[in-house]
Amino acid sequence: MVQDNQERLKLLYDFFRPEDEPDLNIDLKELMRREHNFKDSICPDSMQFKADHFEMDDKVGRVLFLKDYASFIRDDMVAKLTDVSRNIMLSIDILPIPTDEAVKEIQNKILAVETDITRWQRKQNENYNFSATIPYEMELMRTETKEFLDDLTARDERMMFALLTVVHLADDLEQLDADTETLQSAAKTSFCNLSILRWQQEDGLNTVLPYGLRRIHTLRTLNTGSVSALNPFSVQEIRDKGGIYYGINAISRNLIICNRKSLLNGNAFILGVSGSGKSFIAKEEIAFIAMATNDDIIIVDPEREYEELVRSLGGEVIRFSPDTKNYINPLDMSRDYGEGDNPLSLKSSFVMSLYENLNNGRVDSGANSLVDRCMKNIYQEYLKDYDGEPPTLKKLRQELLRQEEPLAKQIALTLELFTEGSSNVFSHQTNVNQNSRIVCYDILDLGKSLKTIGMLIMLDSILNRVMKNRKNGRRTWVYIDEIYLFFANEYSSTFLSESWKRFRKYGALATGITQNVSDCLRSDMAKTMFSNSEFLILLNQSANDRKELARLFHISDTQMNYITDTQAGRGLLKVKSSLVPFINEFPKDTELYRLMTTKPEDR
Repeated sequence: MVQDNQERLKLLYDFFRPEDEPDLNIDLKELMRREHNFKDSICPDSMQFKADHFEMDDKVGRVLFLKDYASFIRDDMVAKLTDVSRNIMLSIDILPIPTDEAVKEIQNKILAVETDITRWQRKQNENYNFSATIPYEMELMRTETKEFLDDLTARDERMMFALLTVVHLADDLEQLDADTETLQSAAKTSFCNLSILRWQQEDGLNTVLPYGLRRIHTLRTLNTGSVSALNPFSVQEIRDKGGIYYGINAISRNLIICNRKSLLNGNAFILGVSGSGKSFIAKEEIAFIAMATNDDIIIVDPEREYEELVRSLGGEVIRFSPDTKNYINPLDMSRDYGEGDNPLSLKSSFVMSLYENLNNGRVDSGANSLVDRCMKNIYQEYLKDYDGEPPTLKKLRQELLRQEEPLAKQIALTLELFTEGSSNVFSHQTNVNQNSRIVCYDILDLGKSLKTIGMLIMLDSILNRVMKNRKNGRRTWVYIDEIYLFFANEYSSTFLSESWKRFRKYGALATGITQNVSDCLRSDMAKTMFSNSEFLILLNQSANDRKELARLFHISDTQMNYITDTQAGRGLLKVKSSLVPFINEFPKDTELYRLMTTKPEDR
């Protein structure tokens, strides 16, 4: 990780002054102008080095080094050392040796071992001990050196010199000794020996701290496999500036803070079987966005799971049903509708999509022209200054009835049920507050006949809002629960596919939530949307879905364990190309948990 001067100084400041305020802002140019030294801003008031520890202000510290390595080093050894909850800094120095020099060195070592064994056998023969067995130590040395040579020549490994040093701080000497024993015990579990640097505490401290110095010379020979076990960066961390909380890293136990706005494409999917915690995580993100930002939030709620949370956050819930008093006019159109395209042409295409769905997918020849003509007639006055009430589907039907063509009468007849009949919920002027910062569309009570048309009108309303927010410089977060429902319709699936491609330009971030991964992946558009999403939350998955996801996102068998028969709120977080296992446990004794949970026993 590349650090600037401020970050480097803050790292040293946190070590030398752990009790002081962490907010550090050193203006190097200002210090140079005043001829001050930046060291005065970070250095402790006093330091004194003893035989086996050092004193720094009112703290004591100790430098340790890894003295003896096991023949095989576990890859979790560094994690065990850093799991101790103390102020610890660990440094690893690695010096690669050219392969030709390494091979020559090992060959000389083998020659020396064979010479020692030959000398020992000659001595035994002189004593007439012809059946003597070569000592275990010599045989082991012969085997290990030959294996090391095979690593270099046949397995394409490298020979390296390595040095691992650790410094830890405590409040007093008693606590320091206890922490040293804890660290040494952690190293022994990996069959390694962590020792105190006696009379070299100052040199050891200068080696550990990120100065780029190596003042002690207790190097040990390792091959590439053993060195890789010492790699402290094997755990992927996500810590974005300005991000929100998504749980803790299941491996390192560090907080996961991600900022979707900083991604190249901030669109996301939340995937998991029923009961895995999809809705809870979505609500948690919604709550954090609502409290930490001024962004707008739009939610599509097919199962009425978000209403209580939205109302508690001061949002507007728009409930659609055949007998509702909440109305949205599908012909409502703002000045920004269409983003530079012809707004009337775009709205005419939308009305034709409605007619196509109402007419069971059939579009008669000439219908487009008739609808376009009538749309121009009814919008003629409104489009002059976008003032007053926009036309409605009722007005469109009346205009169709005025036309001479029989097809116009047929289109009007198709619209009659949804304008004058029992399903006229979408034929009124808008009477709900669609400008609320948080809007939730509840479509649970829409019958089968209204479900499709309701989804199309709702998506068009969302597009209208996103366009308006873009002009006003506001971010928009769009959440679509049970998104697989929208892939059954050509218009809605096309809308989602276009949104996943273009929302980034509009300052919007879309999130799809579903448990039916296999159903979604039957759609080519859905596959493209999955592939183009840089943020994914994968919770517990069914066996068939795991296979599809592993193939699509190249998930290893080890990583698949985190989404196989796991508890709710646990899984994998995919950010760009990184996959991070996470645990998201929320305190249950809070009002926010009660608003977000869907478990009856927790409410």
